[in-house]
Amino acid sequence: MIRAFLAVELSEVIRARITRIQQDLKAQFAREMPRAVHISWVHPASIHLTIKFLGDTDEQIIEPLREALAVVFKDQCAISIPLERLGGFPSSQAPRVLWVGAAECWRQSDGAKRLIGLHQAVEGCCESVGFAPDSRPLSPHLTLARIKAGGREFGQVLAASGVLDRPLSSDALAVESVALIKSDLRPTGSVYSKLWDVRLSG
Repeated sequence: MIRAFLAVELSEVIRARITRIQQDLKAQFAREMPRAVHISWVHPASIHLTIKFLGDTDEQIIEPLREALAVVFKDQCAISIPLERLGGFPSSQAPRVLWVGAAECWRQSDGAKRLIGLHQAVEGCCESVGFAPDSRPLSPHLTLARIKAGGREFGQVLAASGVLDRPLSSDALAVESVALIKSDLRPTGSVYSKLWDVRLSG
């Protein structure tokens, strides 16, 4: 068994941009952060767009899953997701996750509808090889940091900083393939390694 998930990897251009955003936020928040707040910043090399978390996975179904995705991806075109704002889950008032993603209005776009279709296709492939379906809709975002303690205090810092109200000038994330990523849990954190990826048709 391996621990795995399906994800879209970042290009070097996007990864460099995300790194700069993180550095700017760290510098800004360092001057204002209450001691009660504990933030764990995600290493830029580990940032990705999760499509589906698989969890413990039987290695015998890895190849059948790849083959199933290859079939349905023949009918899927590449999708562009603008990375234009910061947000917090479950809320910006008391976040546990700080993320970068598309503006709310993007959810009504053709690209967003095609991403929903892609996610549904992936779910179907996963279910066909034995994974339980996930009824939650895909919320496309890149996790920048996890707030381990002091979420409410951090929410106040976010509100006062104004960063949630300022649009980001960033490139778009191109969804051109989906990779199977193996996750090894170690004392220093998770270590990711790509096992394969399947490209969309165009």
